[in-house]
Amino acid sequence: MANATGIRRSDEALRANHGLAEVNGDGLSGNRERCEQLIATAALEMDRLFERICESGCVLLLTDADGVILHEKANAMLKGAFRVSRIGSPSARSLSQERDVALATYRASQHALTLEDLAGEDPHMLRNVRSAYRIADSGVSVLIQGPTGSGKEAFAHAMHLVSRRAERPFVAVNCAAIPETLIESELFGYKPGAFTGARKEGMRGKILQSAGGTLFLDEIGDMPLTLQTRLLRVLEEQEIVPLGSETAIKVDLHVLAASHRNLREMIANGTFREDLYYRLNGITLELPALRDRVDKERVIHHALAAETGNGRPAAIEMDALQRLVSYPWPGNVRELRNVIRTALAICEGGVVRGIDLPREIREADSNSGAGSMPALMQGPLAGSNESPSPVNPLKAAERAALVRVIAECHGNMTRVAAQLGMSRNTLYRRMKRHAIPLAHGG
Repeated sequence: MANATGIRRSDEALRANHGLAEVNGDGLSGNRERCEQLIATAALEMDRLFERICESGCVLLLTDADGVILHEKANAMLKGAFRVSRIGSPSARSLSQERDVALATYRASQHALTLEDLAGEDPHMLRNVRSAYRIADSGVSVLIQGPTGSGKEAFAHAMHLVSRRAERPFVAVNCAAIPETLIESELFGYKPGAFTGARKEGMRGKILQSAGGTLFLDEIGDMPLTLQTRLLRVLEEQEIVPLGSETAIKVDLHVLAASHRNLREMIANGTFREDLYYRLNGITLELPALRDRVDKERVIHHALAAETGNGRPAAIEMDALQRLVSYPWPGNVRELRNVIRTALAICEGGVVRGIDLPREIREADSNSGAGSMPALMQGPLAGSNESPSPVNPLKAAERAALVRVIAECHGNMTRVAAQLGMSRNTLYRRMKRHAIPLAHGG
C-alpha cells in the first residue's frame, strides 16, 4: 500500500485499476516475478500521483507488511523529513531488543480523529459510534455528556465529518470560556456601531459562521438563562437577528451540544431551561471517563503515536506503560495528552520511562494500597476464590481462575494474557465483566 501524508490509496483501488492480485499478510502473493511486477505497477502509480502533488511537500512510501520501504517518492529537499521507523523495521526491532518497550505506530497528529479512532475497542464507545453514524444526517439533535476532558469536542467534530455537512464549517463555542457580557455578540454577531467598542465593520456571529455546517456548543450548561431563551428561539425559527439589526437572517443551522453538568438537576434548580433541554436532547451520548474504558492501553498507545511527528521511533517502557494504565486519570484524555506530550519532550532516545512521568503517576501505586502487593490482590480477592455476588457457578469459576493466574503473574497483564491464550484487550474485558480491578504492572 502506498501511503502519503494526507493521501491514502488502498490495495483495493490498485487492484481495481490494474487487475492486481490479492495482498496477504506475508507480502505479495505469487512467485518472485509476479511480486516484482506488482511492485513495479504500484511504483508507477505512485510516480504518476507524485507528479500531481510534488509541490505539496508530501512523501509517498510503498511498504510491505513488515514496514520495509520498497519505493519512495519525495521532493529532494524534503526527503527523509517525514520518515518514520515502522514496527517491523530493523531499527525498530533493534530498539525493542535493547529494552522491554512497546513501540508506537505513527499517526499524523494534524489529521482529525475519526469516529473509529475515538471508539477504539470500548463497548460503550462502540455503541456511541454506531448511534452517531445512524443519526449523522437525520437532523436529530444530539447532547453529548461526559466528564471534563473526555473528548466531547473531538467526538462532535468526528460526527460532523461523517455527515453531509462535512464540507461546511465546524464552529466550536465554549460557553464557559466566553465572558457573559460577550456571549450574545459572539453567537449572534452585530452590525456596525451596535455598541461602544464594536468593530466598525461589524461581526458575523458564530451561528452565522456555521451556516450549512455544524455549530458545537460546548458546556451549554454554563450559558446564561437570558441567552438560553434567545437560543431556543433561534433553533425553532432557524433565523437570527444580529445585535443592532432589525432584519432577521435565515440560517441552515445544525447544533450539537455538550456538557459535563447534570442538566436535569439544573432544570430542577431553575438554572437551565427545560424546553431548551428537550430541544437539544434528541439523543444523549454518554462518553465514559478514561479510567472506565476497557481499552485504556490502546488509548495510551494512540495518544503516544499521535504526539510523535518528528521522525523518531516512539516507544514506552512496559513499566511506564503499566503505570499509565493503572493511573485513574482524573483529567481524562486531556490530561493523558498533556502527560504524553511532556514525557516525549523530556525523554531520551525516544523512549518514555517511568522517570519521565509526573510524580503523581510514579507514586500512584504506592499510595493505592498497603505494602508492595499489587492493588489487584488487595482485600477479599487476595488468595481467595470468592466472588462478590456471583451470577452462576461458571462465572464464579472463571473469575477465580482469572484471580489465580493474575496472582501467579504478580499482576503482569502481558504474562497473564499469554498464559491464558488471549489478547490483552480480551483479558481486560473479562476483568471488567467480573469486577476485577486493574493491577499495577509487576
